[in-house]
Amino acid sequence: MNTPTETSSCTGHECCIGHNQPRLTGALVLLLAMTAGLAVANVYVAQPLLDSMAHSLGVAPARIGVVVTVTQIGYALGLIFLVPLGDLIDQRKLILGQMLLSVAFLTFASLVERFALLLAALALVGLMAVVVQVVVAFGASLAAPAEQGRVVGRITSGIVLGILLARLVSGVVSDLAGWRAVYALSAALMLLMVMLLGLRMPRHSLTQAGVSYWALLGSVVELFLTEPVLRARAVLAMLVFASFSILWTSLVLPLSVPDIGYSHTQIGLFGLAGIAGALAASQAGRRADQGRGQQTTGVALVLLLLSWIPMAYLEASILWLVLGIIVLDFAVQAVHVTNQSMILAARPDASSRLIGGYMVFYSLGSALGAVSSTTVYGWAGWAGVCLLGASVSMAALLFWSFTRSGMSVHL
Repeated sequence: MNTPTETSSCTGHECCIGHNQPRLTGALVLLLAMTAGLAVANVYVAQPLLDSMAHSLGVAPARIGVVVTVTQIGYALGLIFLVPLGDLIDQRKLILGQMLLSVAFLTFASLVERFALLLAALALVGLMAVVVQVVVAFGASLAAPAEQGRVVGRITSGIVLGILLARLVSGVVSDLAGWRAVYALSAALMLLMVMLLGLRMPRHSLTQAGVSYWALLGSVVELFLTEPVLRARAVLAMLVFASFSILWTSLVLPLSVPDIGYSHTQIGLFGLAGIAGALAASQAGRRADQGRGQQTTGVALVLLLLSWIPMAYLEASILWLVLGIIVLDFAVQAVHVTNQSMILAARPDASSRLIGGYMVFYSLGSALGAVSSTTVYGWAGWAGVCLLGASVSMAALLFWSFTRSGMSVHL
């Protein structure tokens, strides 16, 4: 049942939360984490399927990486134009509406026969997948200030598991029924989640009184101009998720060559090696609540750089690859949760806009990583991919080292 709440209104930059704010229970956090995990999976299910899509639609392997890129472009547009709406209208309605549209676009993707139409469908899937960020902002807005990092960490743990299970499930389903069945299954699961959310999700909006939609979008730019922590953490997100996408977009290519010849199911199983990322997300949130965000960031970025060393030895032993995946996923998710906790602490009244603006850089990094990794693989093989990933990781570490004083915020 829906919990009755008061809708709060804001004037200027100050926001007052209604006195009857809904209580954030453990069950509700779990439901939000499941929702976020399922929604974000729609962005990543294509990665183990790239070679099947290429063969099915007659696309050259060097071009198939654009499937991931257009999905991320759609995601970026959603971050700009949809996520800020969470500070303007009822977040419950926004979340349910986006998920219903996701069902429609996923169904379309499962039916198209032309590559251009598939790209259009997946761009729209990416556009609606930004519901993940509205869910994060929604959970953070319900949490007490001292527990905000923990709640963000738990929801992010669901996101990590969604990404990992997306690769595994998509590989299994593709082997059994083809890549189209992956999108049909996702549409069905999204519809089921809409029904569950409709029964349990409370109404809770932090509205900007008298503010137009376009003025709200403009205020995102203002946040970047006035909040140093947002600027710095957004650039950091772009770099770490470029590194993340460099690995996961191109990984299917060396594992599919005749000398190794892994099936989609076997390739999907490699995602489980990154389950440490879920643990990192949970722990990083707690450390952010304790004011240890900078320490967590520094350690995680060093681990991110080092993770590319064992992965470079993929041809010598698959175990080296598994070790590198574990370290990389742990590092990326630790930085991600810390980033979000720090920017939300800077301006609690603008949670949707902060998350939306931040995630634009996340999406940009993921898109650049996807297209660059497949291109570099075509030129220089897996060794070139590892060198590219290590270079981007080093850039992230150097950027944090030079800007860390400007990213400090009292938590």
